[in-house]
Amino acid sequence: MQRPFMHPSVDAITLEGILYALADPVRLQIVRRIRDGSCAMNCSEAAPEKMAKSTQSHHFQVLREAGLIRSERRGVEVINSLRCDEIGVKFPGLVPTILTAAEQRNGSHKPE
Repeated sequence: MQRPFMHPSVDAITLEGILYALADPVRLQIVRRIRDGSCAMNCSEAAPEKMAKSTQSHHFQVLREAGLIRSERRGVEVINSLRCDEIGVKFPGLVPTILTAAEQRNGSHKPE
């Protein structure tokens, strides 16, 4: 039997943890892909192509431990969704602001 995923409570989520997790360009890209998807995504869809499964696992673990994503096993897949609404209760507007700033810095800001 596989271990269940551990997700921090909203009270345990820290600003430092979120900033650390999103400071890595790969994890930032994963969060943006999940946000831009029409629904929750499995790890392979959200991670960059040709990334080793062990590396994917590490990045998703960091995002989970920071409280940014919720992971759920569905059969053999792991489905990930963002916890922006939950985080927004503690840190209003933080994650959207970080994602928007990253897009503007990269010149890939999407028009509203």
